[in-house]
Amino acid sequence: MKILIVEDDLEILRTVLKYFDAFGYVLERAKNYKDGLIKINEHTYDCVILDLNLPDGDGIDLLAKIKEKNKSTGVIILSANSSLETKVAGLEIGADDYLTKPFHLSELNARIKSVVRRNMYEGDNRVAFNEIIIDTAAQEVTVNDKTLRLTKKEYELLLYLLINKNRVLTKQSISEHIWGDFIDRSDSYDFIYSHLKNLRKKILEKGGNDYIQTIYGIGYKFSEREIE
Repeated sequence: MKILIVEDDLEILRTVLKYFDAFGYVLERAKNYKDGLIKINEHTYDCVILDLNLPDGDGIDLLAKIKEKNKSTGVIILSANSSLETKVAGLEIGADDYLTKPFHLSELNARIKSVVRRNMYEGDNRVAFNEIIIDTAAQEVTVNDKTLRLTKKEYELLLYLLINKNRVLTKQSISEHIWGDFIDRSDSYDFIYSHLKNLRKKILEKGGNDYIQTIYGIGYKFSEREIE
């Protein structure tokens, strides 16, 4: 799961980043409106945690830009302002949830999972493609009812492919979503090929089909293979 937190309070920022790092999420941060705008224009996220009171801009305006770029991106507002008017304004523009400071990290985590499940998985914990089933709540994968043991990155890679089935995904978009935007500095995407190779092998060993298609010069697509 790829999450952006837009927050100018460095203590809150550090606390949230440390907490969610333990769950294996890909976390990116922006300390103000300007940084947040750059991030959402250059990358896509499963969820954005957004503080409304930013030092250089209006969080409500940034919310509108996030939803304009990608309606499926979940947005959870964090704010010390608990007024009904502010909550209504945020929700009407497209926020998926609203959490008032101070808050419990476990509650924020639960709300993130709920928002992502609703927006990306159509409210279901299960993502399925023929014989391959992913239980996103338990983070378990089965192929032909047999448990598929994957590394954390292999699991995230398979989930990303299934969510975007029948779409061509560039190597850059895959690397950014799974490994974060720091991967931009990488000179090669060979590590993606290595992970996909291992993923293919494990699926085939459980009697599954190879749905991972290489689109040469571009990236990969997860779909049924056309009969030649």
